[in-house]
Amino acid sequence: MDMLWSGWGDPAEATPLPDTVIGLLRDLLGVKPLEAGPVAIEDLTVPESPLPPAARRALIAALGGEAHVRTDAETRIRHTRGKSTPDLLRIREGDLAAVPAAVLLPGAHDEVLAVLRVCAEHGLPLVPFGGGTSVVGGLAPERHGPFVALDLRRMDALLGLDPVSRTATLQPGLRAPRAEELLAEHGFTLGHFPQSYEWASIGGFAATRSSGQASAGYGRFDEMVLSLTLATPEGTLDTGRAPRSAAGPDLRQLVLGSEGAFGVITSVTVRVRPVPRTRLYEGWHFPAFEEGTTALRRLAQDGPRPTVLRLSDETETLIGLANPDVIGSGARRTTGCTAIAGYEGTEEDTGYRRERAAAVLRACGGTPLGEEPGRRWARGRYSAPYLRDALLDAGAFAETLETATFWSRVPGLYASVRDALTAALTGAGTPPLVMCHISHVYENGASLYFTVVCAQGEDPVAHWTRAKHAAGEAILAAGGTISHHHGVGADHRDWYVREAGPLGVDALRAVKRRLDPAGLLNPGVLLPAD
Repeated sequence: MDMLWSGWGDPAEATPLPDTVIGLLRDLLGVKPLEAGPVAIEDLTVPESPLPPAARRALIAALGGEAHVRTDAETRIRHTRGKSTPDLLRIREGDLAAVPAAVLLPGAHDEVLAVLRVCAEHGLPLVPFGGGTSVVGGLAPERHGPFVALDLRRMDALLGLDPVSRTATLQPGLRAPRAEELLAEHGFTLGHFPQSYEWASIGGFAATRSSGQASAGYGRFDEMVLSLTLATPEGTLDTGRAPRSAAGPDLRQLVLGSEGAFGVITSVTVRVRPVPRTRLYEGWHFPAFEEGTTALRRLAQDGPRPTVLRLSDETETLIGLANPDVIGSGARRTTGCTAIAGYEGTEEDTGYRRERAAAVLRACGGTPLGEEPGRRWARGRYSAPYLRDALLDAGAFAETLETATFWSRVPGLYASVRDALTAALTGAGTPPLVMCHISHVYENGASLYFTVVCAQGEDPVAHWTRAKHAAGEAILAAGGTISHHHGVGADHRDWYVREAGPLGVDALRAVKRRLDPAGLLNPGVLLPAD
């Protein structure tokens, strides 16, 4: 099944907002209903594919048939942009400026190499396409002339499993739920469950340094990767042959987070773990975000660390963001902040960690809320993108951004970004509701994940562009990183260049020139296009 072209996920899972929520948006933020909904896909006018005939013939030969070089309108529309709110607003209005000339479907590493050679010969920019879930402009390259999208869905196999070493080799087009199914048949799990889990792909996880909601226990995806293979216009790069090595710099790190700018990831070998016998999630209440942050830091630094550990600030707790049916009702009964702690493993291990963690949480001012808040979070952990679509349908603007910093800088970063977003959007005439949660914790710091809801206004993309700029400036000034797990794309590129510094950017450019001399791979994503 393909994802909804103008929104998120499975259309059958989308539900409209209750009238009470629509009334709350109107009264609190001045949200007005839209005069019309998204353009129907059958009503879109798509220009005929500008793919040059010679390039088309060469691509058909490289991929073994016309069926794997698609130029029909619907397929090209479904590979236009990603799933950020500006992406969706543009495509809902029928803006097809970033539509690819063709969608290519390779079935093996050698076919990817062949496609890259053809693209280099004909000067065709190419964008790798996994699940299509980018929210940072990672699928709309800067280019002159037509470009092609490389859809990796046919490369969706479990290539190998080593139960003794507990490793698995996966192809890049394998979607996360199917990867879990294949691993579970052998008693293993990857343990990687980001909010995009239902639609995202293994290659995308590696290319963007994805971080899942159970990262406190399983780690980030880049920590799971032991080796990978990269197809480039200049040939194949194989990285990693042992769990750890002192044989020079780790070339895996050049590929992880490279977002298709250096090559196309064609296989990934990852660490896997036994499927947990027990999964238990529970809620905790804290009087304020400060106390909750201290509790999370204590657990992250001194243990025991739960598998899942996250903390909503007062506003996010008050609104009840993940549960549309109860949004706003929390204002009558809830103050303070809610944390979710989850434990996975054997019954003995989870029980031991839960008991010891509870002592720490209580010592930091926490009050147990039982398992119901945890179960509710687990049921709705993938629902936020659907809620975002429902808000757009109702005339509201909803978007997210995230960052990370060291524990000592968390309070300042939190206040700076929240204030920057509020000031920018209020000044534009669309005062926002700004919510935040700590989504991932480490011994030395944490990630902050912000959600913004406001009225769409006359030009919502322009409003958000100004607000995102203000937030980016606040992040760098407060000592944060421009992205913790969404990646760089085109949206974060200018701040990433400043974060990396001139010498760092020059080094990355040198790598790109060696692997992609013509600059055809995802131009303008990660690094400015030449």
